[in-house]
Amino acid sequence: MLNKVRQFIERHHLLDVSQKYLVALSGGADSVCLLLMLKELGYKVEAVHCNFNLRGEESYRDEAFVKQLCSTQHIELHLIHFDTRTYASLHKVSIEMAARELRYNYFEQLRKDLHCAGICVAHHEDDTVETVLMNLLRGTGLRGLTGIKPCNGYILRPLLCISRCDIESWLKSKGQAYVTDSTNLEADVMRNKLRLQVIPLLNQVSQGAKINILKTTRHMTEATAVYEKSIADALTRLVKDDTISIEQLCQEPSPECILYEWLSAKGFSSQTIESISDSLNQLQAGREWTSATHQLTVHRGQLVLEPLHAELPSLRIPETGVYHYNGTEKYRIKKEEGKQIVLDCQSACLDAEKLHFPLTIRPVLNGDRFQPFGMKGTRLVSDFLTDVHLSIFDKRRTLVICDANGEIVWLVGHRPDHRFCITDSTKNTIIISREKLK
Repeated sequence: MLNKVRQFIERHHLLDVSQKYLVALSGGADSVCLLLMLKELGYKVEAVHCNFNLRGEESYRDEAFVKQLCSTQHIELHLIHFDTRTYASLHKVSIEMAARELRYNYFEQLRKDLHCAGICVAHHEDDTVETVLMNLLRGTGLRGLTGIKPCNGYILRPLLCISRCDIESWLKSKGQAYVTDSTNLEADVMRNKLRLQVIPLLNQVSQGAKINILKTTRHMTEATAVYEKSIADALTRLVKDDTISIEQLCQEPSPECILYEWLSAKGFSSQTIESISDSLNQLQAGREWTSATHQLTVHRGQLVLEPLHAELPSLRIPETGVYHYNGTEKYRIKKEEGKQIVLDCQSACLDAEKLHFPLTIRPVLNGDRFQPFGMKGTRLVSDFLTDVHLSIFDKRRTLVICDANGEIVWLVGHRPDHRFCITDSTKNTIIISREKLK
């Protein structure tokens, strides 16, 4: 058994004998086995125990047991108490989630403080089977069928190669006691129901049920490696500046998979991604979806993705000078004698006598109208921006500068208003220039 764990550690490059590791020690069979096996294999370990104060006297029984075990084994123990119920109430999460967050946040902080190379936890083969079944019941993709990974960041799982039965047999051979969490014996939550009711029934239906599920996880792990390489190649080929051509996407074997890998990391739900995929050929320009962090739209046959931006502010400009806007741009407003012309879309030359301060820089509003230079009559700004093929996101970022009367004098970066432009009779020119800040 010990050799099996040693080989698993070596195969997955989990531990280094020159480093120190924390072992999450609950006092149950799994964690006791993990601690003693790692010590016997020659790894430098220190134990950490969390008392969540959820099981009354049983919590203190577990604490006393791990203290005695670590004292006997001459292993350093780090002990902490949590007010789990208060944390769950304050953060509006379940007791289970509260315990998980408290546990892993503490583990990570302790790992850093003690300069440990990783945190070892005692998940084993049975946990993998339960996890796969839970994922199946909730609905999952390839990754959900790969089970539990041996390594996830600093979280290390050296016992994934052995079963709960193996663990108990090894402890029995050592004459080593352990404690049992009574809540694990209650078929109240999904994992416990699977462990206590479903998996035993599956083993009755098929004697090799657990072994075959584990085989499936290994096959799915290999298939996932192929899948991820294929998806990565497709994303490299298709995504240009956070845009994807819908036509090219539709030519891929599985547009939905590509969309999922592109968008799920940006907070879009599986349901939203499936809806987009199902209607790729009927998406209308301007259609928009939003996640907690990003926004997606259809523009000129492409899906365009970008982070959500805060609403743009307004800035009052009382007189000529240099003004910084929103930490991203700088506007220089100066007055020149005579008629001045600057041929630059980032500048506007306006008749000083027609312009009335204070000016205001602000985002475009619904219903804004102006008279584009060289045209007769006014137009909706939104129509003008559509004509120059701006996406809905670019439209929202577009700014205007208005005079004291609220009239738009410059659609920034595009066109000044004809009514404020210089003419043959212009005596003085106001030059407004925009510069992006680095």
